[in-house]
Amino acid sequence: MVQAQTYREASRVLLGQAREELAAGDLRQASEKGWGAVAQLLKANAQQRGWEHTVHRDLRVAANRLTQESGDRRINRLYRTANSLHTNWYENWDDAEEVADGLNDVELLIDILEGVLDAG
Repeated sequence: MVQAQTYREASRVLLGQAREELAAGDLRQASEKGWGAVAQLLKANAQQRGWEHTVHRDLRVAANRLTQESGDRRINRLYRTANSLHTNWYENWDDAEEVADGLNDVELLIDILEGVLDAG
């Protein structure tokens, strides 16, 4: 089983790759890697707490539970931004500025989720 620390490390790597893809103009890959960065940290938090984390719905539930647990409403709001990036991988409708804004939100969410992970 993958350890929470491995998920945590993968999250930061994916965020870096997302920014590289954005700079290269590959908005689909930047979007998907941004989503992946969040998914990895949600998995880390879920695993630490003994929650399911194998399918997309599990990650949505984890985001909601972490919002309730922490009282930080930004988690749900920023999760929706990350999920929108995931949608952009399929639809390719966001421009570079929108993807960049999304990645900034992803970075904020990662910071929040790392804090919740450390507290959990």
